[in-house]
Amino acid sequence: MGIKGRIIALDIGTKRIGVAVCDPMQIVVSKVGIVKRNNAPDGDQKALDEIIKICNEYNTNKILIGIPYNMDGTLGFQAKNCIEFIKPLEGNYEILYHDERLTSFEAEELLKGQGKKYTKDKGMVDVISACIILQDYINEKG
Repeated sequence: MGIKGRIIALDIGTKRIGVAVCDPMQIVVSKVGIVKRNNAPDGDQKALDEIIKICNEYNTNKILIGIPYNMDGTLGFQAKNCIEFIKPLEGNYEILYHDERLTSFEAEELLKGQGKKYTKDKGMVDVISACIILQDYINEKG
């Protein structure tokens, strides 16, 4: 079993982006943190620049995006927002997409089970969601 390479996973929201990474063997998923988005004209560019820095830090060109499809499988506002947000990085990075329906709910349930006060720290939910997206992707690909 050879090295597959690290993947950065993003749970893209309108205010925050949860970030996770896997090891080069694509076995262990780890939390990276939060990248903030804002409504300033250059808000998305600053977030994209931060994501590029993270990719450089972890030496990867693979970015996995969680796409929150509607329950009927169509693309809603947030799904389209995720796809539009990452477009400037296409060509320089291998962009992977993964269905992330209900990962925020799953993350909240996981944190609840651990006794964590996730309602006061929504960023924690975003990071855990990114971890779940990446783990699901690895499990399905594996």
